[in-house]
Amino acid sequence: MAALGRAALLLAFGLVLYALIAGSFAAWKRRRRLALSAQNALIAAFPVTLVAAVLLLVALGRRDMTFLYVWQHTSHKLPLAYALSAFWGGQEGSLLLWLLVLTGYGGLAVWLNRRSRELIAWTVPVFGLVACFFAFMLCFVSSPFNVQPAPPDGQGMVPSLQNPYMLAHPPMLYLGYVGLTVPFAFAMGALLSGRADERWIVATRRWTLAAWTFLGVGQLIGAHWAYVEIGWGGYYAWDPVENAALMPWLAATAFLHSVMIQEKRGMLKVWNMVLVALAFNLSLFGTFLTRSGVIDSIHSFAKSSIGGWFLAFLSLMIFLSVALIRWRLPLLRTKTRLESLVSREATFLYNNLLLVALCLTILWGVLYPILSDAVRGETRSVSKPYYDFFLHTFGLPLLLLMGLGPLVAWRKASLRSLGKTFVIPFAFALVTGGVLLALGFGSSWPGLLAYTFGAFVAASIVLEFVRGRAAAGGVLRLIGRNRRRYGGYVVHAAVVLLAIGIAGSSAYQTQRERVLKPGQSIEAAGYTLTYTGLKAANGPNYTGFRALLDVRRGRSRVASLDPGENHYAIEGWANEASIYHDPRSIGDVFTTAQLVKKGSLNIDLKVFVKPLVNLIWVAGFVFVAGALIAMWPDAVEQRRLAARYAAGAAPAGI
Repeated sequence: MAALGRAALLLAFGLVLYALIAGSFAAWKRRRRLALSAQNALIAAFPVTLVAAVLLLVALGRRDMTFLYVWQHTSHKLPLAYALSAFWGGQEGSLLLWLLVLTGYGGLAVWLNRRSRELIAWTVPVFGLVACFFAFMLCFVSSPFNVQPAPPDGQGMVPSLQNPYMLAHPPMLYLGYVGLTVPFAFAMGALLSGRADERWIVATRRWTLAAWTFLGVGQLIGAHWAYVEIGWGGYYAWDPVENAALMPWLAATAFLHSVMIQEKRGMLKVWNMVLVALAFNLSLFGTFLTRSGVIDSIHSFAKSSIGGWFLAFLSLMIFLSVALIRWRLPLLRTKTRLESLVSREATFLYNNLLLVALCLTILWGVLYPILSDAVRGETRSVSKPYYDFFLHTFGLPLLLLMGLGPLVAWRKASLRSLGKTFVIPFAFALVTGGVLLALGFGSSWPGLLAYTFGAFVAASIVLEFVRGRAAAGGVLRLIGRNRRRYGGYVVHAAVVLLAIGIAGSSAYQTQRERVLKPGQSIEAAGYTLTYTGLKAANGPNYTGFRALLDVRRGRSRVASLDPGENHYAIEGWANEASIYHDPRSIGDVFTTAQLVKKGSLNIDLKVFVKPLVNLIWVAGFVFVAGALIAMWPDAVEQRRLAARYAAGAAPAGI
């Protein structure tokens, strides 16, 4: 079985190498049949890679310890679902997942856009180049099909990864990371073919939205995993690998906004190329961070030989991106200029600048410790205050712009029209801020501003829907007329919920810690938690204990909690948090417990009361709904685009 897996990977490498070499030659010499052959090779690489993936999954499911990869990441007692999730839990398997998703995305995107022959002819080699790197790594550097004499049992899986959310979090991130290759490949294909129009944007719009959505949802699932599993009471620690997933999402967000200006006004062509290249290269950078071991993170793998390969490939892709954009600058320049600093184009531009500034400051926070260690030999770290400062500096104005942008007219807006447009949202925000100050929320100005700006954005979104509904004759008909616009408003509503949830759970949380004996209590933010005793806990591959807690608010008993620890025979100890979701505050009472010493009944209890934290998870569902609305096929739009590009759908020569 291992030999068959290696053969499948070698065949996949041969196919994508052919797509790169033959596709490049065909596009250069305008050889139509050879170009089709290269396209078919790229498409065929997916089922071949799928064979290798299925073989690895079978080995994991059978706990075949003759596979070195299976031995490193599973054990015979590990539940089947987690054994299968080891596919992306280790270095070699995650590289195989990247190649599988890449060939699937690339083959489908090329097949769906096969009528745009000249663009596709140059896009195929770009896909082939990226796929060649990952196939090469799997074949010659880091193979999941290395074998050994069968040991009695495996090394098991890290306890924190044995969580249901880890069945979805990494695949979602990979669907996002790898999905950003599609707009990048089409953008570079457009530059190589000399086509500076918006055709590559139209061809990849939904691919970009899908990748952006997967990346966003993957981060939220990861945040929820960290919240319920790690036991520290938080959901985002500004960990370098967490940041590595956030940065391409921010760049893709900027691209999705600025691309509307190019479609509407023909502006920002150079900027959009820069953004799509930035998003893709940041996704490669995130993979480099995770795989190279250059940073110390709960998410990263041990140091290995592949870090240098990734750094070299990342450097190559950055060089090629910059070279192609610089080469085609004359084609990308436009005569259209920004007419007013008070216009929708201007607000989108401000939005872009803030998003990219936040992205780059996070990038510097990730790079600084690495550069400091490499240049000075000093171990430095960038702490949470650094990131929080720039999140407040750039994030709060971004939140405000979400309410301003949709209400400002294209080209130029008068101050009089702006006054009429914003009077209701402004008044609502002012009243909200005043009420919050009166209730004592002024202790945290970032939290207060987040609530106030959130109220402004929410009022703006509601106002847009009310006005549009009156003209369209219903909300569903309104959304159907412009799915991208109103889907975007729903996504903005999700961001408002996210901002309020983050502000409430971080700026206004209560934290308590105390050593308790049975019968003793601890109070936190109006809750009284009484420790009543211990009970044993047993699972398929662990034993442990649970501390029994009685939770009361005032005189009313509201919940029973049982935080504790699990002991895995192979992997060791792990925290098990217990959480009460309070519907009144839309928040949580989060608890963890550890034994003071072995054999004792005394526990060290930590309690976090986090108001509004559940709005973060609700925001995820609203975010998905808005993204699906924006991605849903629009017949009117399709007819308009077909008429617009009918004359140039299949240029002569390809």
